[in-house]
Amino acid sequence: MKKFLREFKDFAAKGNVLDLAVAVIIGGAFGKIVSSLVADIITPALGLIYGGRDFRTWKLSLGAAEIGIGAFLQNLLDFLIIALVIFLLVKAVAALKRPAAATPVVSAAPNKEQELLSEIRDILKSKQA
Repeated sequence: MKKFLREFKDFAAKGNVLDLAVAVIIGGAFGKIVSSLVADIITPALGLIYGGRDFRTWKLSLGAAEIGIGAFLQNLLDFLIIALVIFLLVKAVAALKRPAAATPVVSAAPNKEQELLSEIRDILKSKQA
C-alpha cells in the first residue's frame, strides 16, 4: 500500500498534472467571466439593436413543440466569444515565446586552413571535369 501511495504522490507531483489542474480551475473561472460578458453585456446590447427584445427567450413553435432558438443563439454566441478570446490568448503567448529575430552573423574572413581546403576542393573539381 505504501508503494502505491508513493507512486501516486510521484504521479500527482509531476508538472504536467499540476499544470492541467491549474488550467482546469482557471478555465472554469474564465468561462464564467466570458459567460457573464455575453449574458450581461453583449446580449442586452444586441437586444437593444433588435428593439429591446431579449433574444434568449425567443422560441419557435412547431405544432405542440417549442424550439428554444434564443437559448441556442445564446450558447452559440458564448462559444464564439470564448473561442475568439482563447485564440487571441494562444497567439499572444506564442508571440511571447518566439525567440527574437537573430541578427545575421557576419562571417569573418576564412582562416588559412579554410583557404587551403578551398584550394584543394577547387583543384579536385578541376581534375574531375
